Amino acid sequence: MRFAVLALIAAALIAVPAGTAAGATPPQIGISDQNVSMFSAPLFQNLGLRYARFVTPWDVALKPTSPEAAKLRDWIVAASFDGVEPLISFEHRTADRCPDRPCMLPSTSAYAKAIRAFRQEYPTVTTLSAWNEASHVTQPTYKHPDAAARYYLAMKRLCPTCTIVAADVLDTRFMQGWLQQFLKVAPSARLWGLHNYGDTNRFRTSGLDTLLATVKGDVWLTETGSIVSFTTSDGRQSFKPSQARAAKAMRYLFTRLVPRSSRIKRVYLYNWRSDPANRWDSGLVGYRGEKRKVYDVVAQYVKRTAAARAGR
Repeated sequence: MRFAVLALIAAALIAVPAGTAAGATPPQIGISDQNVSMFSAPLFQNLGLRYARFVTPWDVALKPTSPEAAKLRDWIVAASFDGVEPLISFEHRTADRCPDRPCMLPSTSAYAKAIRAFRQEYPTVTTLSAWNEASHVTQPTYKHPDAAARYYLAMKRLCPTCTIVAADVLDTRFMQGWLQQFLKVAPSARLWGLHNYGDTNRFRTSGLDTLLATVKGDVWLTETGSIVSFTTSDGRQSFKPSQARAAKAMRYLFTRLVPRSSRIKRVYLYNWRSDPANRWDSGLVGYRGEKRKVYDVVAQYVKRTAAARAGR
């Protein structure tokens, strides 16, 4: 991906964004990553982050001997040991291949049964997301925002004191219509998750602006970050490898997108470590754990905002 007019980008990085609340408390920063080894990494510990996100199948608690259940247990134990608050987000079964088959859309009662089992297994985990990236074609909720809304309402009934992200959505052109349908079933929802890779890596604000105009309440950027490289399933390079471009995108996130609204309360960066086996690379560190340019951008922001909070 080539980005023209570097002067305009540089200007955007230092411009004061519309809608910024003067003196607003900066949001807390966390990491979304599936790898339990992250918590013991010195570079992670040096950041001092206290929030992390994990994505798991919706029925994981009904299959306690499955590899997914074991991975979830290990991750939650490691997060708790390190003093990190877990955000658990549920999604399709591991065997599902949405939009192809199989692609199971659970009934509300089946979903509630699974969440009830999760709450019994992990009663201290009280920060949850009803469904991961629910508006994306790879999820069974893609064409069923009404079902996603019912899942949220079921989770709310089962844990009224939990902090629940009503819906995680991707910043695509389908997002607004999907959310409007969701709101018809759950109009009282007041916490939303946004995956705004498009905004961050294409140096725009349209996805975030649309979400803010469509829903009420607080917003967490439950997945965001700068893309080092991305190759599509048909072999096209949407983003050619560039750590320098990724660092610019992360600066844009922190200087233009995060300050755009005081409603943004948390930011979960995806992800911690790159994996050469994946077509997607947005790691803060390389596969061998080596620090990247984008890690320094994050470290500087975390240090600066921590100092700002301490000075209040």
